[in-house]
Amino acid sequence: MVGMLAAMPPPAPRFAQPGDARFRARGDACPGALRLHRADDGALARVRVPGGVLTWEQADGLRELAGRLGDGELYLTSRGNVQLRGLGAECGSELASRMYEMGLLPSERHERVRNVVASPLSGLDGLGARDVRPWLTALDALVCASEAAAGLSGRFLFALDDGRGDVDALGADVTLRARGDGDAELRIGALESVVRIPAADAPRAALLAAMVFLETAGSSGAAGAASVAAEASGATEASGAGGASGAGAASGPAGSSPRRAPGAGAWRVADLPGGAVPLFDEVVRRLRAAGPPVALGTVPVPGGAPPALGAVAGPGDTDALSVGLPLGRADAVRWRALTDLARDDGAGELRLTPWRGVVVPGVRRDRAPGALDALEAVGLVTGDRSPWTGVAACVGRPGCAKSLADVQGDAAAALPVAPRADALPVHWSGCERRCGHPRGEWVDVVAGPDGGYRVSVVRDGGRTGEPEHVTGDPAALATAVATARAPRT
Repeated sequence: MVGMLAAMPPPAPRFAQPGDARFRARGDACPGALRLHRADDGALARVRVPGGVLTWEQADGLRELAGRLGDGELYLTSRGNVQLRGLGAECGSELASRMYEMGLLPSERHERVRNVVASPLSGLDGLGARDVRPWLTALDALVCASEAAAGLSGRFLFALDDGRGDVDALGADVTLRARGDGDAELRIGALESVVRIPAADAPRAALLAAMVFLETAGSSGAAGAASVAAEASGATEASGAGGASGAGAASGPAGSSPRRAPGAGAWRVADLPGGAVPLFDEVVRRLRAAGPPVALGTVPVPGGAPPALGAVAGPGDTDALSVGLPLGRADAVRWRALTDLARDDGAGELRLTPWRGVVVPGVRRDRAPGALDALEAVGLVTGDRSPWTGVAACVGRPGCAKSLADVQGDAAAALPVAPRADALPVHWSGCERRCGHPRGEWVDVVAGPDGGYRVSVVRDGGRTGEPEHVTGDPAALATAVATARAPRT
């Protein structure tokens, strides 16, 4: 096995035309920047942003596209990606071309599988064991260079944790976690078992694990199985990064889609009928066969926590400013405030977090207080005592046809003056799918067909008691949510 690979500049993608066989939807319906999803409020594009890292120019370009082609707002996801909503039905080709020009589409065939979260404060506050940005660059290049990796679903997730345990807690399919001794640990799904590997081999080991997942889940025919098996063994050359023969842009659910992981029909590790243990064992076997020294261990999955809001002391005389977006949404004014700060007073980049926040690195310490005041003035969350702290919701009505309520409006109406410092996070859902809900312990507020909501506490995927059903009284609903958010002793 080898260490990090440099990304090669890809050629401009060719976009398929209507009627092309590649337009057939097959299985995985996750939207992307090329394959748009038709929602009740127009088409939706999901732009993958590996590690959440955007240059200020890319961020400003997304703002411009949202204003010109969509509803004018940008929506952050629980994977640190960006969604544009309210798009016109015919904007697919223009959107895809702009994504390529902005450097957000390095591979057409892989654009929906570049799902990577990374510790947002890595390299900024001195708390992690290592800066995972080199891992991020290397892993993204490896994924885009792998033909077989295009077969991953849009739901498969990589996590790169710098050792603090924040994104290790998110339940990714493949997690790399830095160690203080310079090595790395690779975790599969939510297993406590980990395999210790040299840090230089970590990105390729993560790709190998994903390829073994595809092989375990099944493949479409002997040729597909051979391709996946070859890449899992590290035998495939880094070709195909440009994706010039890949699937094309589309403006609707008939867009291109990479091959589903067939056989068991598994989209993610948790879907495997045999669970994660056989996959982990096979990954360990492949790693040992590939040559680097490996060792097995047990590391409990951490509780994890998002970055603290406000100024985070960085290197030298700089701070990183960490802010939240109410319900993960930013209009043009809020987004421009962030991009202007990154351009004029920061390091020129924004880091989107899996907790629907934004970190702006490199702000001079003497300017940080004034910058935070300016961000708060436009409605961003700059401290843990904001009523919006810990509050999330799906898009609800009118954007989603499946939603039974305007959950975002109802969530705003039920805000406390300020939450308790130890309040549980709360997620409002318009239907039983609970799109974007958190992990761990949280308050589950779900709309019902009678116009009311069910309020309960969820811990490790199970309820801690019977839900409280509240209908027709906003004050009673706010009280029920506030009571549920108070941690049990």
